[in-house]
Order: sequence, then structure tokens, then C-alpha cells
Amino acid sequence: MNIIDIIEKKKHKKALSEAEIAYFIEGICAGTIPDYQASALLMAICLCGMDARETAILTDKMAHSGKVLDLSALAPCADKHSTGGVGDKTSLVVAPIAAACGIHIAKMSGRGLGHTGGTIDKLESIPGFRTALSEKEFFEQVQRIGIALVAQSESLDPADKILYALRDVTGTVDSLPLIASSIMSKKLAAGAQVIELDVKTGDGAFMKTPEQAKALAQAMVDIGKANGKKTAALITDMDTPLGMCIGNSLEIIEVIALLRGEGDADLRELCLALAAGMISLAKGCPKAEAAALAAAALESGAAFEKLKEMVAAQGGDVRYIEQPERFERAAYSLTLTAPESGYLCALEAAQIGKAAATLGAGRQKKSDSIDMSAGIVLHASVGDKLDKGDAFATLYTNTQSTLIAAAEQVMAALQLSTAAPAPRGRILGEIQ
Repeated sequence: MNIIDIIEKKKHKKALSEAEIAYFIEGICAGTIPDYQASALLMAICLCGMDARETAILTDKMAHSGKVLDLSALAPCADKHSTGGVGDKTSLVVAPIAAACGIHIAKMSGRGLGHTGGTIDKLESIPGFRTALSEKEFFEQVQRIGIALVAQSESLDPADKILYALRDVTGTVDSLPLIASSIMSKKLAAGAQVIELDVKTGDGAFMKTPEQAKALAQAMVDIGKANGKKTAALITDMDTPLGMCIGNSLEIIEVIALLRGEGDADLRELCLALAAGMISLAKGCPKAEAAALAAAALESGAAFEKLKEMVAAQGGDVRYIEQPERFERAAYSLTLTAPESGYLCALEAAQIGKAAATLGAGRQKKSDSIDMSAGIVLHASVGDKLDKGDAFATLYTNTQSTLIAAAEQVMAALQLSTAAPAPRGRILGEIQ
């Protein structure tokens, strides 16, 4: 078999065989296929696509390029993935809800990059919280308390790390089969039997249109099912930030409020829908029954107690969960006000995410450090009526010089109108 022949075959829009895909993945991991040839095949895939069979095989070969966790002893064991967004802290709410309902949650998460936040960064804003657990610690914690949220293991899916690095510098990121296989190969390697997906669309998402998001969601659900996983997806709106807080410790504070029965109704609705989907898949029960279980776990405080249990198990200081006012506050703040009266008709998520990164809450490259207390707290949601001079956002940072640039980004994201915008839901569709 020859990599040049495989490149030529895909260049002419022909489907690759399982043996050819396996040869490619084995070759990049062994270093026998050089980067320039791997990049050529990635570009051919980007331009010519892959069918569902090819994508499922590619995902399986990537997943098995490293260690694959065996979590069968923890059944039902569930995982969740969001395609990223601004203010997206749903995993920190959904996982405790599902765990409180008897589902084992074994989740490996990533760090934030660009305008999207990372679950691991948010958890590390809790003093003492350990996100790096050994495989043995990870398994035993899920077995003991039903939940663990940890950083992605370096031993899992090495093929994805190689391919993602190449895609990032060769203009081949925006390929549906490559996106789907990248996400799902890590989920398959992580070993859960149930996978609930949250596929974002809109201004603050990678998939800009609902049609693109639906296609990606369908591809990932098909991959999951082809590999024997119970898989479903929600397609959700990311034109505006999710919740009222953007930034690491600020989002943890918002999670605590939501698990205590307070907080943003929009965020609560989405979290309950994702939790219900996960519970329904894991328990094999009707969605209505799963939704009732999720709501009861939230309203009773059982989900909040599960969050505290997880924080304690991973070395975090539970006092910060019980008393969120303990979180360090940024040294500098700036409150922005409405320049005129009107209805808040849009608040562009990508600009808000970039502003939070400017303040220090995000990173532009993986080696950047982040300011855990930096970020933005919104005081109004789309649809709210604002009078001139009303506060609509407060910026927080420990680097005073960033405030003006971040303020300009936030103001650029704000759109006011004389008429109230039509109400729109956060959930746009579902793939099962």
C-alpha cells in the first residue's frame, strides 16, 4: 500500500477502504508518513469529503491509536460534549444533575482557546481542584461517587493530536468529517456507553448556520451509533452568550447559583434538556420521565450536593462552593451602560468572548496563562428594555490596561432597537 495512491484516490473523490484508512492512521502515529503527505490527504478530504462509512472508520482508527478506556463495569456510564461557545458552563450543571439521578459520569474535558471557554480552566479556578487524575483514580472516583471531570489524558487518541496540529496550520479545520472524527474519536476512547452532544450554531460557534450544525450533529450521532454507543444531540443557539457570566471563576459562581435554584432561566432550560437527554439514553426511559428526574435532582439540591462531593473528591476547597463570595475578585472593573434607550436585540457572542479573552479570561495559544477572576458579568439579556445610562455589563480584570480595548469590543457587540425582538429559544433541534 502507498500513501501517494491513497491521496490520488481521495483527490478523485473515491471512497477509501478500511485498510487504506488504517494505513494512514498507523503511518502518522509511527512517523512513517511525513507531515507533507498527511497534509495533502487532509486537504483532499477537506475538498472531496468522506461518506458516513469512511468517517466512522476514520473515527474508530483514531480512537484506537492509543489507549481506550474500559468503563463497562460502570454501566450506565455517560459522557457529554459541547462544540464550544461563550459562557458555556453546561457540563458543570448537567454532570451533577445526571450523577444525582444514578448515572455514572466519566468526563474528560479540554481547555479554552480563542473566544471559547474550557471546562478544565473553570474547574481549576476552584482552589486545590485537581483535574489531572490517574486512570485508576478516575475509575475509582466514578465508581465511588458517580462523577469525575478531568483533563484529557495524553495517552488517549494520539492520532487526533497529530491531525489537529496539522489541520490548524494547513487550512483544513473546516471539514465536517474531520471535525466529527476529531470530536468522536476522543469520546470513543474515553469509554462511556452513552454520549450526549450539544452542537452549537451561530455567531459564537464554529458552525455558523443551523444547517451546518445539523449536518455535524447527524454525522457525530451516526458515528456513535456505528460504534455501539447510545448517542443523541441537541442543536443549540450560540448567537448570544449562554448565561450571564463569561470567565472562569465567574462561571463557577453562576453554576453554584443555578444548582441552588437561582440564576438564568435560559441556561437552566438548556442544562435540564441536556441532562434529560443523557438520563433518557442511559436509563432507556421516556424523555418526559427523564426530564422529571432531572428537574427533581436540581430542585431538591441533590445535584448541588453532588457538585460539592466531586469538588471534595478532587481536592478542591468546598468552602468556595458553599460560600462563593470567597472567590478572589479582580482588582479592576468597569461598568458599561446603554448609549441610548431601546430593546437589547443582539449581543454578539464572538465579540463578547473575545472581550473576555482580552481581559485575561482566555488564551490565544495553548501556552498562554489565564486570569481566573477576569471576565464579564451581563446585567441584561436579549429582549430586555434598556433606558439610556442603564448598566448592561461589568468587565473585570487584574490588568487595568485591557479595560478600554475590551470595552470597545463589548460595545461593538451591543445592538439596540426601538421594537422588542421576537422571542427565540436556545434549543433549535434534536438528532437521535
